[in-house]
Amino acid sequence: MTRAEAWKIVCEFVQSESLRRHMLGVEACMVAYAKEFGEDEEQWAITALLHDFDWEIHPNAPDHPMKGEPILAGRGVDETTRRAILSHANYSGVTRDSRLERALFACDELTGFLTACSYVKPGRSIHEVDVSSVKRKLKDKAFARNVNREDIINGAQELGVPLEEHIGFCIEAMKTRAAELGLAGINAANRNAPALHEAG
Repeated sequence: MTRAEAWKIVCEFVQSESLRRHMLGVEACMVAYAKEFGEDEEQWAITALLHDFDWEIHPNAPDHPMKGEPILAGRGVDETTRRAILSHANYSGVTRDSRLERALFACDELTGFLTACSYVKPGRSIHEVDVSSVKRKLKDKAFARNVNREDIINGAQELGVPLEEHIGFCIEAMKTRAAELGLAGINAANRNAPALHEAG
């Protein structure tokens, strides 16, 4: 499967612009890590794009991603990618054994949190977000309360990257695609940015 084919699946199943942006944000972080680790960038991109493809049709656990996996299998998505997608849900019972699996889990919740941090900045831009402000927001339980802080902390640990470094790495990755993610700053396109997506 190519990245273009994966994106076609996303567009078929996902109508929410904020959810599509979430998946693109995870892709930005995953591709950056694939480059960093010398891994297969396209496979990591495909896994990131498809990890929440069934969220709108299976909004409840454990249907997501368990019921989505057979759909992906039927579309020709390889087992490595499908297993990684299953493993990003703690309740799936699928352990995170590969670097791909650990990276997806590490990037998923953090991407959503960094998006939320961007939206509360004066310019609503990822370029205004820094590691220290993100760490302060992580301690504020009232902020983006549906984002699982334990998953963010545990994700970095599983990936073997210090939390501060992981946050900084993902901020920089998202900056490279800020316009596509709606995080380039206030303008006509994103002045009324959608609510934070907090899928698993």
